[in-house]
Amino acid sequence: MNRRTKIAAVAAALLITAGAASSAVASGDGRGGSREASALTGTAKLYRPAGDDITFSFDAHLAAKDNKDPEAATGTIRFSHYKDGKGGYAVAEVDCLVTGGKVAVVTGVVTETDVDGFRNKRVGISVHDDGRHDRLGYNWITREEYKELPPCMSTAPFEKVRAGTGDFHVLPWRLEYPTE
Repeated sequence: MNRRTKIAAVAAALLITAGAASSAVASGDGRGGSREASALTGTAKLYRPAGDDITFSFDAHLAAKDNKDPEAATGTIRFSHYKDGKGGYAVAEVDCLVTGGKVAVVTGVVTETDVDGFRNKRVGISVHDDGRHDRLGYNWITREEYKELPPCMSTAPFEKVRAGTGDFHVLPWRLEYPTE
């Protein structure tokens, strides 16, 4: 092989490699496939100067194939509130997830709990993924107004997350619109 042919071969190989890498990045999953439509993951404790231990964990996902149906989301929401040895926990099965930018709203129906008031109820939680200053909101702050909470509804993220505990990650929804 002469020098010109070697240079052309190396250049072609680089272009092919760059093209494959850019399509993997564009798809969002790093493997060349399509990324999920949206997601909310992570765990954090709420800031409470009185010493309450309040923890929220999310593992909520909307598959790429369900991009236009946020009520097809799956996963779990876990939360607990304890102080001085008293309190409770709940686990909810996700039934809706909507994200936009660094904000997510997720709802789910409680399937496991030691707090009777939550059993079989839909809960709604909002998250603002702001790095070390994450925030969170939940619908049961105003229980009477939310006896029959619809899917994908919650309050604004009004609570502060305890410093050093927030690792929420919001994958923004990429709603695709038909081209005309």
